[in-house]
Amino acid sequence: MAQEKKIEIISANSLDKDELLFPDANILKGSPNKQVHLSHDEMDIFSNNAIFFQRKNKFIATGDVFLKQGDSLELKCDSLNYDGKIKKFFSYGKVYLINNKTTLNSNELLYDRKKNIASFFNGGNIIDSLTTIQSKKGDYLLEIDKYKFRNDITITNPDYVIESESLDYIVGQEKTYFLDSTKITGDSYEITCNRGFYDGKLMKGYFLDNAKIILNERIIRGDSIFFDDDMKYASAAKNISIFDKNEKLQILGEFAEVFEKKDSAIVTKYPVAINTSEIDSLFISADTLYSVGDKENRIIKGLNNVKFFKKNMSGKSDFILINEKRGLTRLIRKVLEKKELQILSQEQINMLNPIIWDGNSQISGDEIILKENNENNKLDSLIVTNNGFIVEKDTLGIDNFNQIKGIKILGKFFKGKIKSLKVDQNAEIIYHMYDDENELIGVDKAVSSSIMITMSENGIDKIRFITDPEGILYPEDFLDKNEKFLEGFINRQNEKINDKLDLFE
Repeated sequence: MAQEKKIEIISANSLDKDELLFPDANILKGSPNKQVHLSHDEMDIFSNNAIFFQRKNKFIATGDVFLKQGDSLELKCDSLNYDGKIKKFFSYGKVYLINNKTTLNSNELLYDRKKNIASFFNGGNIIDSLTTIQSKKGDYLLEIDKYKFRNDITITNPDYVIESESLDYIVGQEKTYFLDSTKITGDSYEITCNRGFYDGKLMKGYFLDNAKIILNERIIRGDSIFFDDDMKYASAAKNISIFDKNEKLQILGEFAEVFEKKDSAIVTKYPVAINTSEIDSLFISADTLYSVGDKENRIIKGLNNVKFFKKNMSGKSDFILINEKRGLTRLIRKVLEKKELQILSQEQINMLNPIIWDGNSQISGDEIILKENNENNKLDSLIVTNNGFIVEKDTLGIDNFNQIKGIKILGKFFKGKIKSLKVDQNAEIIYHMYDDENELIGVDKAVSSSIMITMSENGIDKIRFITDPEGILYPEDFLDKNEKFLEGFINRQNEKINDKLDLFE
């Protein structure tokens, strides 16, 4: 066991005793020109006065106390109590601990020389280069230049402010590890989490446990979030959501990237977009979803395996493109290669085409365009460009389908449902006609350059030929099975999205 080192008196102006006030102690006093100087195990203490308990190997230093240990550690305070046996001192009254380029300021400070740990319990202030830290409690681990702060912590830097209840801070590196509820505020962002890491020099961080970042008008949540302030980039993983406050747009998924400079977001791994309005909410799923542009010019893109659902309508396509400013939604099929066009039948192509279901009707084509009324944000009209096809199950017959096809379809909406459809150019129709007793009269097969269809709650209500048709009303038994279907007919009711939950499957 190492022999206990004794405190030494290096110099003093006077030495007195007062057994009544300070039994078994030496009262040391300095002069205006020279302070009391004590030394213990490579630590020097200077003060105006000192009460030295030699047998106990303790002293109390008062008045302009200055402590120096090694080449880097200095301390200033009003008073200091030191125990040489356990090598701990307690300083109080305007305490300043200076280690290298870091300054710790507190009213009270406990220092353990064996562990090289300084602790404060009633408020502390640290200055590390351009960074200032305030905390209710804290420990400074000098050997590894690390602070452990607790309660009411505020880190202030010209580029950011951090508020936390518990964190570790690496001196000189500006690296912060969050261990409890934390908020980081920058010029254009606000981050909250319960655990995480932030590098103040690189302006990068990784955040966990109820992590959230507000970036401009987007609120991003996820099990984990990475943020690069310099690149203005954020990514989130697992259980992510991106909520646009202005557009009432929310995108869910398992991985997301946000590019603030481009005002864009990309969500992959089971993404679903929810566009909420007072009238109706639109749900969209795809392999990848994009939200691009500011609130005035927002464009939403969905790539591959697109599905959407709203109260009175659902649909599918390869791609979806929503221009919110213009109120346009485009459902697009991927471009088929020349070889595919040669090999695939019209039925197979129609199976790939964008499709929407409105009530009992299915409408498909090479591209479908939905147009909103910009004044009330309600659906106003639709356009089907090329290979337009309308299919409706005949509710009174078995395996019978009413069908209308043409190069182009124009539709009008009323209260969110299709009210009328106009089929133009090479229009063809197969329609099952019934009398007032719901007895089948026959199957109307006709062609016309233009057909107008009026819709009701149950589907097709009236059909009017704008130009004289060429057609025949056939008895049902007169037609072969194949003659009951227009070329390219395909029944896709089994693909219909009947509920928003179908998008999450």
